[in-house]
Amino acid sequence: MAAGETGQKWSAEGYAANARFVSNLGAPVVALLDPRPGERILDLGCGDGALTQRIAEKGAEVVGFDASAELAAAARVRGVAVDLGDAHALPYDNEFDAVFSNAALHWMNRPGEVIAGVRRALKSRGRFVAEMGGHGNIAAIRTALSAVFAKRGIDHGAIRAQYYPTADEYAERLTAHGFEVVTIELFARPTPLPTGMEGWLSTFAAGSFSILPASDRESAKAEAIALLRPELCDSKGRWTADYVRLRFAARRTG
Repeated sequence: MAAGETGQKWSAEGYAANARFVSNLGAPVVALLDPRPGERILDLGCGDGALTQRIAEKGAEVVGFDASAELAAAARVRGVAVDLGDAHALPYDNEFDAVFSNAALHWMNRPGEVIAGVRRALKSRGRFVAEMGGHGNIAAIRTALSAVFAKRGIDHGAIRAQYYPTADEYAERLTAHGFEVVTIELFARPTPLPTGMEGWLSTFAAGSFSILPASDRESAKAEAIALLRPELCDSKGRWTADYVRLRFAARRTG
């Protein structure tokens, strides 16, 4: 994962407890990548390395890259080689047959710099295959958080600046940076939350709540949960997040 400019911090323990569904739902994008034995692949925003490990099991040589030292350490425990750094300034040049990313690009809110770095990292005709949050992702959750922060005189939109593009917008960015778009789709994927909205907010909105006084964080979280309950929680207490995903495969043109 990458913090971008959101102030988001990651806990390996919290991620494993509350966000394992992210890698569990990553099989389709790994299938789209179609890793082959002997390929050298970069997993951009690898998190704790769960999907990186699956790609390596296909016989590819995989390098993880992440901004979180704690998640990178967790990936190394799995035996994954991980480079730590800022995804807006990737340090690679003509090294990889493919760059893969799952549920990470939306945390990187200067997409032009990221895509340019991916192109530099790829060999000629190399593949860029990813899934990320797309336009409309967690709209209800973001609206509830905005209301909770506005009540406290804070512009939540300026704090939590994830990047959720449309398919057309991202395709145009890829083309402008020297990629041929092979496939790109935006689709709704309502996502069950195994630890409920409490677990989701504690993991994915930690950066937002951290700007509040410690004494107010739990009450603010409770207010957000109350606002969201009618829309995202069913009669049996099961929570589902309003995810929208953008999945694509592109190829470097030169």
